[in-house]
Amino acid sequence: MDRHYLNLVQKLEEITHLNGVMSTLGWDQEVMMPAGASEARAKQIAALAGVIHECMTDPALGDCLNELKEKNSDCLGEAERCNIREALHSYELETKVPKRLVQELAELGSRGQGIWVMARQENKFSNFVPVLKQFLELKTEWAQRISPDLKPYDANIDLFERGTTMDMITPIFERLKQELIPLIEAIQNHPQQPDTSFLQGRFALDKQEALARKISQDIGFNTDRGRIDVSVHPFCGGSHPTDVRITTRYKESDFIESLYSVIHETGHALYEQGRPHELGDLPASESLTMGIHESQSLFWERMVAQSKPFCSHYFDTIRTAFPDNLQSATVDSFYRAINSCKPDFIRVEADEVTYPLHVILRYEIEKGLFGGSMQVDDLPGIWNELMQKYLGIKPPTDTLGVLQDSHWSGGAFGYFPSYTLGAMYACQFYNTLLNEQPEVEKNIAAGNFAPIKGWLNEKIHRQGRLYTSQELVQRVTGEALNPDYFIGYLKNKYSEIYALV
Repeated sequence: MDRHYLNLVQKLEEITHLNGVMSTLGWDQEVMMPAGASEARAKQIAALAGVIHECMTDPALGDCLNELKEKNSDCLGEAERCNIREALHSYELETKVPKRLVQELAELGSRGQGIWVMARQENKFSNFVPVLKQFLELKTEWAQRISPDLKPYDANIDLFERGTTMDMITPIFERLKQELIPLIEAIQNHPQQPDTSFLQGRFALDKQEALARKISQDIGFNTDRGRIDVSVHPFCGGSHPTDVRITTRYKESDFIESLYSVIHETGHALYEQGRPHELGDLPASESLTMGIHESQSLFWERMVAQSKPFCSHYFDTIRTAFPDNLQSATVDSFYRAINSCKPDFIRVEADEVTYPLHVILRYEIEKGLFGGSMQVDDLPGIWNELMQKYLGIKPPTDTLGVLQDSHWSGGAFGYFPSYTLGAMYACQFYNTLLNEQPEVEKNIAAGNFAPIKGWLNEKIHRQGRLYTSQELVQRVTGEALNPDYFIGYLKNKYSEIYALV
């Protein structure tokens, strides 16, 4: 093997291991760390971010990449070419950003998390305003440095969905608004609404946790290489395919939220555990864009776990866990209840029909903030106005409105579109799976999830970063991303549930 390539591997694996430490620190901050340690942790994370930045901008790494770039790549395998391509992309991005800016972003992200948590608890958006304004300044500077030819918001989107721009997203989101707003209105105006009363009450937390763990493991989550904990905002993290950590939150009054949160995060975790780590701790073995990652969580949460076959398989188990609450329920009434469509304030609790409008609202706000047509101080009013326009409801507090998401506290602008791109990918993947495995629904009804997990492992997880998201979707489904599958799925499913003409 070429000595320059071997040198590259050594440097890239060191960066991966340091990023693993950073990820574990982030998990600890949200799950285990005492609140009083926030300032110390912010400095620790900033220091580590500086070390990682130095490794990623090491001139020796640049020399190594330049040598490899000029060599004939025909003698290298697909994974090796991918490692070089991805490393070169990262190096070019990192060398354009000064260490000072990297550390400022890291420290603000760590401090911002704690400030957001307190602002959310106290319903004081004004306390979060300085963090948000500073992030917009830093992320605009960051965007201008790494991609001066792109609009600042496009550069931020590209970080999560490489090659995707506002020009691509906006027409798709406009179409979704045109299709979904009338569908939601028709559902809300229909006289026959599913009975959801048995989903309200008191549900023992230990029973919720046991049920969530069982289903997560049934689906395929390997607890020898992962764990489930509690945090303010559910997430999937960890440092390696052998160390994948998911979190949820439990409410005594609602077991559906925690259960489907765990299923959602399990989808992310199966992607991480399924990555081809035998290729080494290198870019070729890493997951693809956030949209593809989200497609895996929504594939399990929406396409599988909210299906009638899934409800049929687990209904007796769920009713046994909560016999007093579900005594009069049936499989059919349970299926309709968990798929009821009703506009709500909280994105992570939204149903699959209203969820895209939560994302579109955030996308339009971020677009306005970076474009200058919206100001941070005006966000509570703008947020409420768009909620009224798209979903017909107005949040009574900022905690239930503009303060509900953690993303902005870490500077993750451009992330939200990935959720709805992921929903469309998931639907298109599932349609292909149905064509290739006609017995899918029978397997779900029997609790046999191995063929589904195996298909996803082979088609998506084990592909790492060998292909772009556009290439992967084309390879798996035979066509480019097509929102028709998503729109058709929602219309067909909810027309049946609500007996719409």
